[in-house]
Amino acid sequence: MAKLIINSYDEFAAHLGQELGTSDWLLVDQARINLFADATLDHQWIHVDTERAREESPYKSTIAHGYLTLSLLPYLWNQIIDVRNIKMLVNYGMDKMRFGQPVITGSRVRMSTKLHNIQNLRGVCKTEVAFKIEIENQRKPALEGIATFLYYFE
Repeated sequence: MAKLIINSYDEFAAHLGQELGTSDWLLVDQARINLFADATLDHQWIHVDTERAREESPYKSTIAHGYLTLSLLPYLWNQIIDVRNIKMLVNYGMDKMRFGQPVITGSRVRMSTKLHNIQNLRGVCKTEVAFKIEIENQRKPALEGIATFLYYFE
């Protein structure tokens, strides 16, 4: 799928209430989970001890950290949209974020998005993007919420 290209606030605002796109699938494997555990110093066994998880976890496998799933948002968002003519982009906040179900190691995830709200704040484009991080072959998303970004157009 081609990225949505946005060149100005008005072009962005024209998509209010619309689907913006869906990313490609991304594999969440044990290597990625281990790297995240090292980066965040969160080595809880449910994420990194494959043998213990196989025996003791209700999922019979390790699972991704919830915040690992969240941290994939910028990468997946970048697959969906290309906002041009900006000086800077700032991650401003998250609202109504809910972890629906764990991402079992070896699953693939993708993100679908919709422009929930947009405002021009004295030349700064404030966008609220409703997102769902879906798990392949699962009905319930891993994560959903509203991500707020500030785009500083030139």
